[in-house]
Amino acid sequence: MEINADSHNLVVGYLLWLLGFTGAHRFYYGRPISGTVYFFTFGLLGIGWIIDLFLIPEMDRDADYKYIPGHKNYNITWVLLTFLGLLGIHRFYMEKWLTGLLYLFTGGLFGIGYIYDYWTLNEQVTELNCLPPSHHFDI
Repeated sequence: MEINADSHNLVVGYLLWLLGFTGAHRFYYGRPISGTVYFFTFGLLGIGWIIDLFLIPEMDRDADYKYIPGHKNYNITWVLLTFLGLLGIHRFYMEKWLTGLLYLFTGGLFGIGYIYDYWTLNEQVTELNCLPPSHHFDI
């Protein structure tokens, strides 16, 4: 049995890079501090955003090494968070039903939970991928 060690996808990384001034690609690759800096400085005034065009392959390799692939797909989860996160759709995908409903009715807990998930989503998915598929708990 061959194990796929590709937890993050280079194409998804570049698609999120298009939103680079928000730092989305940096959060995706597990770099929340620089992602936050990019968010507040509009991608370091565009300069860091351009440089990242060339750094993304390395960030992709680092993320593939650091995060555990499994039954919950990082790419799907990140796309759901980025575009539908305030509705909690990514939480439903992770089978976190209670917080998914809470996000749905509160706009991602008024945006604070949405930001929290940007900081912690890779770790949440890794944790789920370490559990058997039927043993997920809503946290």
